[in-house]
Amino acid sequence: MPMVSMVTLLGSARTGVTQKLRWSGGWNMFGSPVDFSFRELNTVSDMLSDEPNPGTRPLKRDSEQKILSATLRLNNNFLSDLTGLMDTLSALYAEPMSLAWLDLSFNEFQHIHPVLTQLKELRLLYLHGNRICKLSEVDKLAALPFLHTITLHGNPIVTERDYRAHLIATLPRVKMIDFSAVTKQERELTSVWQRSRNPCKSIGHSKVD
Repeated sequence: MPMVSMVTLLGSARTGVTQKLRWSGGWNMFGSPVDFSFRELNTVSDMLSDEPNPGTRPLKRDSEQKILSATLRLNNNFLSDLTGLMDTLSALYAEPMSLAWLDLSFNEFQHIHPVLTQLKELRLLYLHGNRICKLSEVDKLAALPFLHTITLHGNPIVTERDYRAHLIATLPRVKMIDFSAVTKQERELTSVWQRSRNPCKSIGHSKVD
């Protein structure tokens, strides 16, 4: 599997998300969490007929009563897909495309929905405690340029022999996997692992050099 080209994380032009998300009074850079956990949701659109759980800080809203936050907690529900996610985010959030932290843990997902690749500002994605069986599902997330934290423990894919190496190779910008930091040694070993899987490619490169 070819390595995804690296995208510069620092010093790049952003969409203004960091500055715009300081509405929270310093709670964190993403604003107060929008918490729909433990609400027995079957579809993401169910959020439109429900209210988020109260937090320690009230949610900030704009003049149209849309939420000023870049977080969403949907953990511990009965979700199996993300159909309607973008429409739901647009209805609830002032800046839906600025979503940076998404918790989908402890649901019924068997696949990583491609709609997640539209959330280009996503930085933290929790998917632990689901039913994802194929390592290739993770490949979709390579389209997220700022993703630095991901969880997938508690899914069947963790039993795959090269689970962590595959994640590091596929998501080279990720710094934290399953709440464990990716070390320099792991990256070096992953490079060796990749070369062992593509010996012809490595030979070809050495000839060019």
